[in-house]
Amino acid sequence: MADKQFDISDIERRMRGAVQVLGDEFAGLRTGRASASLLEPLMVEAYGSQMPMNQVGTVSVPEPRMLSVQVWDKSLVEATEKAIRTSNLGLNPMVDGQLIRVPLPELNEERRQELSRVASQYAEGAKVAVRNVRRDGMDQLKRLENEHQISEDEHKAWAEDLQALTDRMVGEIDAATSAKQEEIMQV
Repeated sequence: MADKQFDISDIERRMRGAVQVLGDEFAGLRTGRASASLLEPLMVEAYGSQMPMNQVGTVSVPEPRMLSVQVWDKSLVEATEKAIRTSNLGLNPMVDGQLIRVPLPELNEERRQELSRVASQYAEGAKVAVRNVRRDGMDQLKRLENEHQISEDEHKAWAEDLQALTDRMVGEIDAATSAKQEEIMQV
């Protein structure tokens, strides 16, 4: 028997990572409803470096169409407000002491279509990542066969399992994308 086996669970873990990143990217897409995750990916210039929003203040949702950021350090209020304003999310924050209020404007049809296209781009990036992991797995199988650590039949069986896993992950990406696009268009 082979002293080194193919580890499909590692391949699956890496593919799941790509799907998880897609979920995080989708969480940052504004759909018209307030969600604290909208501001999570934003980085704030603080103490000479870039820090995630959740490390400079508390993001909350006081109303369905309003976010607020309670900045912990008064000296970071301006930098936090700037990070929100320049985030390319189309938000106009208002500062009130150490509290920053972020009203979410209504989405017009053009903006909805643009967000839908962005969701498609994120999905395509996730599919490319999954396919790259699949290619790495196939290269690994080929190498194991060439080194006589697995047989040709084992190579073929693992390759079929790998393709089935890839198809399942791409299906999950497509389903998540459809759900996100529907959410964007119906708000």
